[in-house]
Amino acid sequence: MTETVKMHAFQAVNSALHQAMAEDPKVLVFGEDIADREGGGVTGATIGLSTKFGDQRVKSTPISEQAIIGAAIGAALAGYKPVAEIMLMNFTAVCMDMIFNHAAKLRFMSGGQSTVPITIRTLTGAGWQTAGQHADHLEGWFAHSAGIKVVAPSNPADYKGLLLSCIQDPDPCIIIESAGTLFIPGDVPVDQGPIPLGKASIAAEGSDVTIVSWSSMVVRSLQALAPLAEAGISVEIVDLRTVSPWDKEAVLKSVAKTGRCVVVHEAVRSFGPGAEIAATVNEELFGQLKAPVRRLGAPYSPVPFSKPLEDAYLVSVDSIVAAVKDVMGK
Repeated sequence: MTETVKMHAFQAVNSALHQAMAEDPKVLVFGEDIADREGGGVTGATIGLSTKFGDQRVKSTPISEQAIIGAAIGAALAGYKPVAEIMLMNFTAVCMDMIFNHAAKLRFMSGGQSTVPITIRTLTGAGWQTAGQHADHLEGWFAHSAGIKVVAPSNPADYKGLLLSCIQDPDPCIIIESAGTLFIPGDVPVDQGPIPLGKASIAAEGSDVTIVSWSSMVVRSLQALAPLAEAGISVEIVDLRTVSPWDKEAVLKSVAKTGRCVVVHEAVRSFGPGAEIAATVNEELFGQLKAPVRRLGAPYSPVPFSKPLEDAYLVSVDSIVAAVKDVMGK
């Protein structure tokens, strides 16, 4: 039996960073307030790093997202493997030019002569009354940007394994740390190694309906299993783990088995990643589907501050249950 330790996701991130930095002196960490003298980051994910590895490798930066990503790209081009923390995902908009036009494209535009192995860690997620400029899930922006991998874990073991893979990857990766997952404990193997990017996992096996999800909505989809089982519905949950490149093979295999698909994400539904998945399922499995593919996501609105409005904004367990029953014709 594999030996495990109970961790929260932010502790798994900390463990991955300690491991990666110990194994490779080229791994650096940049970000606001990440050093121990500033508290080890907004979630505590970088506690202990500056004390152990020193200020030359763990740098608390000014409040400038452009400076953080610019320094990370420069370090990557010089042969380092920087992990850059952008405190909140909405703030990636401040440095989007550097991410989109530089980090994501330099390998292609140099004919493969230059690689940009940076990892961008960023926190987001509604439910905490941080309002419209602090809580958006923006994976669709980055999934639409060729040259960057987009990773969205749902549990502590995946946080550690996927972050280790991101740090080793020769291309830029952005790993989304959703507030809806960071503080839920889970078992992490003591010897947890890298988890391949672009490979989904089956979070629950079932036979009637496939739910495709990632990040915080995997948690809510799992919570929907019990009421759906009471209704006599067997649900399979595919946790994508990586939004781009996404595991088409795993999704299509599951939906071919069940004949029904519901895509659930926290990001705004309109123009969201769920549309790409739904379109692909329809193209590949047309004629085998027993019901139209359903998508659940946030309404076309900024994240509200008001708690009742914010609760209504988020996809709920009840709405997942209702959508699954709908595709079952119940």
